[in-house]
Amino acid sequence: MKSMIKIGVIGDYDGRPSHIATNEAIKHCATYLGLQQETQWIPTDSIENDCEQSLESFDGLWCAPGSPYKSAEGAMNGIQFAREHNYPFIGTCGGFQHVVLEFARDILDLPEIKKVNFDPYTPNLFITALSCSLIEKSRDILLTKGTSVAQVYGVKKSEERYHCNFGLNDQFKDQLISHGFIVSGTDEMGDTRILELPQKKFFIATLFQPQLSSTGENPHKLILAYLKSAEEFSKGKI
Repeated sequence: MKSMIKIGVIGDYDGRPSHIATNEAIKHCATYLGLQQETQWIPTDSIENDCEQSLESFDGLWCAPGSPYKSAEGAMNGIQFAREHNYPFIGTCGGFQHVVLEFARDILDLPEIKKVNFDPYTPNLFITALSCSLIEKSRDILLTKGTSVAQVYGVKKSEERYHCNFGLNDQFKDQLISHGFIVSGTDEMGDTRILELPQKKFFIATLFQPQLSSTGENPHKLILAYLKSAEEFSKGKI
């Protein structure tokens, strides 16, 4: 009998290509692994409160592209839940950006991000405009030797697809690293493109969108590894 996994996608589904690609990637990667899967989208404004009750039934959480979300607070709450409860987690594009924001809010406890008038969707201390837009662009990612991500890929370099204009403010990178994050992938200029928390089961954030290049014939290795982690997590809950 095939294992069954339940994936919760944090985001406000509206049928855009990246949302369709997220659903399709989960589906064909699960099929490739011989898994049954159920995918449920979780509107960000639905987890501003009572986050645990809404999320605890899932085997993995994915913070999807699509910012600005209806609720940045809700997206960060979902990320915080995954991190604190060690749920398999992947954040892509907007999910990457909100991983950084959640870290600033809940690990560093920085007052700036807790202000009522803080706008996460304008350049700030944590997320800033990219020097060059990556909307509909593909770029090489250099993988950091010895990281979980490099082990998943099994290569030194991978071409990935983007759809974004904002990334990590490089001045904030040292604070991320000093509190446990590893930069496991960069572009050819050395800018951060993949973050991971190695002490967690699976907690990875990518500025690019692996779901855009994943196909049934060539499923993305990172998504396969994420779903394997969700399967292991599901078995551990029984």
